Amino acid sequence: MYPDHTPHVPVQRPGEVHQPTPLPPAVPVPAPVVPVQPGSGPAVASIVLPDGRVITGYVINPAQPEPLVAKPAVSRTAVNVALGGVGFLAVCGGLILLTSFIAALTAFITQLIILAAVIFGGWIAVQLFSTNGHQGGTTVNIRRAVIKRNHFHG
Repeated sequence: MYPDHTPHVPVQRPGEVHQPTPLPPAVPVPAPVVPVQPGSGPAVASIVLPDGRVITGYVINPAQPEPLVAKPAVSRTAVNVALGGVGFLAVCGGLILLTSFIAALTAFITQLIILAAVIFGGWIAVQLFSTNGHQGGTTVNIRRAVIKRNHFHG
C-alpha cells in the first residue's frame, strides 16, 4: 500500500501483455547446525535457510512420562492403626499406674485419720478414767435417807 492507502495496481497499457517470470524450483539444501558447547546452558540450535536467513531457538526435549511409584508392602492406614494401638496401650498402662497411686494415697490418708481418731480417743479416755486423786463430782451418803414419793429426805 502506498501512503495514500491505495493498493498498488500496475498500470497496463493497451496491447501490452505481462507474462509472469517462473522461479527456478527450490532445491532442498541441508541447513547447517551451529555447534554449542555442552553444559554452557540450555541447548540452542541455529538453522540457516536457503535464502541466507538464520533461525535460532531452544531445543525442545520430548515430555518424559513420570515414573510409576511402587506401592509399599503395607498400607499407611494399617501402620497408623498399629501405632495408634501402641500409643493407646502406653496410655492405658499409665492410667493403671495413676489409679493404683490414687488408691494407695486414699488408703494412706484413711489410715492417718483412723490413727488420729484412736490417739485422740485414747487421750480422752485417759482424762476420764485417770485416778490421780482428784475426782470430779460430789459424794453423797444416802444410807440414812428416807425415800417418800420418789424424793430424798436426808
